[in-house]
Amino acid sequence: MIAKAALTVAMLACAGMAQAQDGAEFFNGKTVTYVVATEPGGGYDTNGRLVAEFMQKHLPGSTFVVRNMPGAGHIVGANYIYGSEPDGLTIGTFNTGLIYGQIVGDPGIRFDLTKYSWVGNIASDARVIVTSAQSGIRDFESLQALDEPIRFGGGGVTSAATVETILLARALDLKIDVITGYNGNETEMAMRRGEIMGVLNPRSSREVFVNDSHGQFLLQFGGKNADVPQARDVITDPAAQSALSLIEVQGTIARLTAAPPGVPADRLAALQDAYLAATRDPEFLERAAALRLPVEPRIGDEVGHAISAALDQPEDVTNMLKAALLR
Repeated sequence: MIAKAALTVAMLACAGMAQAQDGAEFFNGKTVTYVVATEPGGGYDTNGRLVAEFMQKHLPGSTFVVRNMPGAGHIVGANYIYGSEPDGLTIGTFNTGLIYGQIVGDPGIRFDLTKYSWVGNIASDARVIVTSAQSGIRDFESLQALDEPIRFGGGGVTSAATVETILLARALDLKIDVITGYNGNETEMAMRRGEIMGVLNPRSSREVFVNDSHGQFLLQFGGKNADVPQARDVITDPAAQSALSLIEVQGTIARLTAAPPGVPADRLAALQDAYLAATRDPEFLERAAALRLPVEPRIGDEVGHAISAALDQPEDVTNMLKAALLR
């Protein structure tokens, strides 16, 4: 019986490898468009271009072309990927904050996150509160003690930066005004110009900004870094725990790569294999380390299950999101 079971597993593995190999042949001589749902520059663009470069390397005969498609807090790019021909030749990345928009039924959304063909995601990427050097706010206690509102930047109204900042401000009664419309490197330039004083973003997006002494991390939501205070240790108010937990969850599924629904199984398997090979490539890992991009990849259904879990929120959390998004 054990021998028979082992044979079955081996046969399934061989079938999977053959399927991926058949799919890989399709991409020989083809061009894959990798959509980045934001402006050039910034964490999503840097990550997406690195992924595209090394997927091309590990999908023989293919050519990957990066296309930036900003708008509406990543909705434009995500809609485009979802509505593209499901032939495996259009894939891309977008902000996980779109989970919030789907939960509350944002009318601009023309996708269902549970139906994308998931290629993978790079890693967890903890959210952090960042303030500019000009702000004079060096720690979270100073942010809590403000008498007058401070301006924080956000992307579109459904972007993670916007929604999570509003959630956090309401849950903790922080004096923060969110100014939308900032994406990618625009956020850092706006902080340096003094237009905004802070942001809530993935840590890897603002690592260089902080290392170059343009700002500082005040608080981190999840992740393994020990150099910044953890929100769960600093904020103990039970009423704020739902908001904090939701923000932490978002960081676990950062830096996604998705394809439209219905991509043929063999082609999707080839894309997933190329993605996994890319993220294990020693040169990729060296480049990612230099850019301070975390790498702990998930592949295919692992991402889909995490997305579905994030979408399944209790009524109190859904109501909080509606209050933040439909204000």
